[in-house]
Amino acid sequence: MLTAYAATVLSAGYVTLKLAGSALALSVVLGLAGALCKLSSSAVLRTLAGIYTSTVRGIPDLVLMLLMFYSLPTLCNDLIAAAGFEYFVEFDPFIAGMLTLALIFGAYMTETFRGALLTIPKGQVEAARAYGLGPVKTFVRIQLPQMARLALPGFTNNWLVLLKATALASLIGLQDVMLTAKGAAEATGQPFTFYLIAGGFYLALTIASVLILMWIGRRLDLGTREMPR
Repeated sequence: MLTAYAATVLSAGYVTLKLAGSALALSVVLGLAGALCKLSSSAVLRTLAGIYTSTVRGIPDLVLMLLMFYSLPTLCNDLIAAAGFEYFVEFDPFIAGMLTLALIFGAYMTETFRGALLTIPKGQVEAARAYGLGPVKTFVRIQLPQMARLALPGFTNNWLVLLKATALASLIGLQDVMLTAKGAAEATGQPFTFYLIAGGFYLALTIASVLILMWIGRRLDLGTREMPR
């Protein structure tokens, strides 16, 4: 019986990986947009990006998760009812968890990418413009490849924290590793065993992630050399 429960807990790892991967992809998009806004010449964009990062990083992750899953649908339903429409909004736990994690780590990715972009010498951008490259081509061909290499340490840290933060989605009913482990612990009366299995799952993912990202880092470092002093 214990083996069957353990297999169920580990099989729920697919949901955790799917949640983490989806949130990561969206957070990278938000992070890039936020970083470009913070480095923009527009004061409005810089202000909006600053409000976003400061607000999100200043509120606990759990509070944001509960606001997204419980409070936001309630607010939407109240507004819909006030407008005279008959429609009910209810968030799926997976969607709510993904959006919340993406929103949170998009703020951290913003600062990671912004710092990496600031490290790139401005002369390279000026040289690209002098050769006739537009802003988009300059970013894609000159800045983005270097940003990927420079931002990798911060990106790695954000990913590892995001991976562990997926456990918060169990509090809103997502059938992930943590919620499945909780159910198995209550059914068998052996919480230590199943929470240890859940912890081992996250640890294995963390180790695998670090090894993969280290390999990617070595690949990105190919062709680079230390600049002469």
